[in-house]
Order: sequence, then C-alpha cells, then structure tokens
Amino acid sequence: MSDNTQLGYHMDIELTSQPEMWERAIAQAKAENLLPADGARVAVVGCGTSWFMAQSYATAREAAGKGITDAFAASEAFIASRDYDVLVAITRSGTTSEVLALLAELDGSIPTVAVIGDTSSPIVSKVDQVVELPYADEESVVQTRFATTALAYLLTSVGVDLTDAVADARTAVTAQTPAELIDAEQFTFLGRGWTVGLAHEAALKMREAVQGWTESYPAMDYRHGPISIAAPNRVTWMLGEEPEGLAGDMVRTGALYINNQVHPLAELTRIHRVTLDRARARGMNPDQPRNLTRSVILSDEA
Repeated sequence: MSDNTQLGYHMDIELTSQPEMWERAIAQAKAENLLPADGARVAVVGCGTSWFMAQSYATAREAAGKGITDAFAASEAFIASRDYDVLVAITRSGTTSEVLALLAELDGSIPTVAVIGDTSSPIVSKVDQVVELPYADEESVVQTRFATTALAYLLTSVGVDLTDAVADARTAVTAQTPAELIDAEQFTFLGRGWTVGLAHEAALKMREAVQGWTESYPAMDYRHGPISIAAPNRVTWMLGEEPEGLAGDMVRTGALYINNQVHPLAELTRIHRVTLDRARARGMNPDQPRNLTRSVILSDEA
C-alpha cells in the first residue's frame, strides 16, 4: 500500500471531486425521468450514510410540494403495511443485506427505484428503475462523493437549484483546517429541515474516520438538553439557517460555534475536509476505518 493511501489518498481525491460530480448528476437528473412522479407517496430507504441522504431527500421532496415522502433505515422500514406508491433505495454498493432483504420482502408489490454507484451490483436486476451514478463510486470505505452526488441528483429532481452549492463547494473542499478544529475534543452538528440529514451524516463521517465523539440533532431540539455538553475545546457546527437566539446561547457555553454563510451541501464537504485532516493528524487511514467494510453484507446465520 502506498504512502498516499495510508494518509487517506482515496478519500482525499473523492471528497475533492465532489463539485464536478454534482455537476454531472445535476445534468443527468434534468435529462432523466426515473424518480417518482409528483404526487406519488414515496418511501426512501438506505443504511448508514444512505439513510441520512434519504432523510434529506424526503424532507426536500415534501417541502417542494411533490408528495408525501418518508425516510427509513432499510432494516426498520414498514413499507408493506403502508400505502406507498414507490420505494426508492439509495445504496452505493447495491449489495447491502438490509436493502436486498427489503426488496425481496416486497416481491414486486410496489414499483421500486435504486440509486446506485456500482452498476454491476445484484440490485440492478431486483428493481424496476435504476439511477446509475458509477462516476461517483468510491474506493474509500468512508463515503463522501457518492452520498452527496446522489443527493444532488435527488434534490435537482424536485426543483432545488444547486448552483450556489457547486460554487461554494469548490472552495470548501480545499479549505485549510485550523488547529482549533484539528485539536477539538468533541463535535456536534445541527440542521433544520432537509439539512438535519446532513448533520447526521457529518457526525457519522467523523465517528467513522476519526473515531471521535460526535453528536447530531435538529437545531431547534439542541437546546432541549444536548447543549449541556457544549464547552471550551468543543465545537457546535450549524448547517443551514440557524434558529433565532442560538448564536447567543452558544457564546455563553464557551464552545466554538460555526455557522458559515455557504450552501449547506457545500458545508458538508468542508466537514469532509476537516474529518480527513483530523484523521491524518491522528495517524488514521479513513480509507480503511476500524471495524468497517465498504458494504455491510450479513451472513445467513446473523
């Protein structure tokens, strides 16, 4: 293994390439008609990172007036007992056990769409429509560009303009990480509306790559208890528009409060950069984090 890979070389290339990947996905979404029609009742599923992207898409689709949309972890999705018109599954590898098990359980009872990175995966033959994003697939175990590229496609499909996101991300992916973020003891990420999923994803990235103490919450709920952990040498990071009064409350905690005036999707790429830099500073390789594999494939005995 090369020295570059030991330092997170794959993740570095993959996170830096996100603006380009988004542009491709935006153009692709505008040229295709593979996702549920306006008014359809939609369930969106995924595991881990893909579940959080499902949350963001579901909230954005409903907010755009496109129809009832619910997001589930694939292992906890009660699709058969509810009146959904379409299931959308997000999966980078197409081999995740819980997603494949859910599709088998549904057995063609409702139309299905898969948003995938690996177009040779078994899921292709198990769904009715496939959104193919092979250019966004990754070698690193820790996801960055597939997740955000899938979300860029999905957001575009419901009319969200991501022009500012692409522009902001070009700066964010190469921004220098200050020492106070490298050395911080703890991070909490906050979101509102569709950015709550981004906050959960930001926290997951840092747990995976840095094995760090991270938490995530809807921003309005943060002051109902979780703010108690805010303190000096800890960070609270808001993605999107902050609730009134939150900045003032954060000053009193002594924690570093971050709320940059950039597009929330671009801000997630900034967090990817901080995560990679923190992992490198600790001698960790986010391409191959502890206890994780690229796809979770459960044995029959599990």
